[in-house]
Amino acid sequence: MRRILFAVMIVLALVVLTHATTGTTLAAGPKYHVVQPGQTLTSIAGAYGMSTWSIAYANGVWNPNLIYVGQVLVIPYPGYDYGYYPRPYYPVVYYPKPTVGCFYWVKYGDTMLAIAGRFRGDAWTIARANGIYNLNWIYAGQRLFIPGCK
Repeated sequence: MRRILFAVMIVLALVVLTHATTGTTLAAGPKYHVVQPGQTLTSIAGAYGMSTWSIAYANGVWNPNLIYVGQVLVIPYPGYDYGYYPRPYYPVVYYPKPTVGCFYWVKYGDTMLAIAGRFRGDAWTIARANGIYNLNWIYAGQRLFIPGCK
């Protein structure tokens, strides 16, 4: 009788400990992963033991081939609704729009660096003034505001 009671107590203790560790793991919050060079969404999903699409959906990634180095990904809990995970907070820096300057229409073959050199300015300053985040994404016929030109 004592052996049966002892066995029952052991089983109950294991059940309580298992339940307690699961609760603390969930209370710790979601995991985050910073993408390193050479990693793909598939390799990251395999490392965490989940599907590629579950990580993609949790992060709002519609094309799993388009992730970049340094991107912070939320790793969802298996079996949970991963549409409502908190995202890391990145403060938005607003730069005031310059008021003194002129306009330039991009010609075929122009680059942002060549335009900046022509007006003796900085390519990133011109890009910021025009809401451009990639210096290569300008096109012929585009109107650019050149801050500080006379």
